Amino acid sequence: MTNPAEARPPIRFRGRSFMATVLAPVPPVSDWFADLDALCRRAPAFFAGRPTILDLTGLSLTREDLDGLLAELTARNIPVHGIEGAPPGMLGPGLPPSLFCGRPAGEVAMPDAPAPEASARTVPSRSLILDSPVRSGQTILHLEGDVTVLGAVASGSEVIAGGSIHVYGPLRGRAVAGASGNPAARIWCRRFEPELVAIDGLYKAADDLDPAFRGQPVEVRLVDDSLRLTSFDQGR
Repeated sequence: MTNPAEARPPIRFRGRSFMATVLAPVPPVSDWFADLDALCRRAPAFFAGRPTILDLTGLSLTREDLDGLLAELTARNIPVHGIEGAPPGMLGPGLPPSLFCGRPAGEVAMPDAPAPEASARTVPSRSLILDSPVRSGQTILHLEGDVTVLGAVASGSEVIAGGSIHVYGPLRGRAVAGASGNPAARIWCRRFEPELVAIDGLYKAADDLDPAFRGQPVEVRLVDDSLRLTSFDQGR
């Protein structure tokens, strides 16, 4: 008779990297939140599906201060997945876990405030064309229009556009289109293998995407408040 324990495969541990944003508040925190609110107004979908780490290094906070900080972020739909730089003993049950030894991946350039005459436009007009691939750990942020990548978007990288995203190679990282509040934005790629796709704040991670589209040339659009995938091979 076979021992059930012998029939089970051994436990396997796998490592996986994710692109995360580190928020590091600086005093006065009220002014820092005002800057964060201005960013969210310019790019409503900036934090869509994005893991977020809170860095408390250099801040003198009580547990009550930390609870208030987390509540303010939650109210802005920015969930915190981990905390760096917390004083010993501050974190505990009900709080995000303590993280350490994170590897920096460079700073994400924040978009400038739009000119007054540009704020009335509903569809961004300027485009960005990238002749080289987007490398792992790299973030492309262009809220003024479309982004066209002539090469690949690597795993662990992300492209954030105010308009549509065109990828002429494999899409293996994150593609966030319509980040300035443009529901008409779309995502096109020649080979669909993303970690996440999003349009106007609605997103789907890799595990939520229909595997039938994997490796195919795909268009992603927003239809009736849901993301719709269409293969180029299906025609129009």
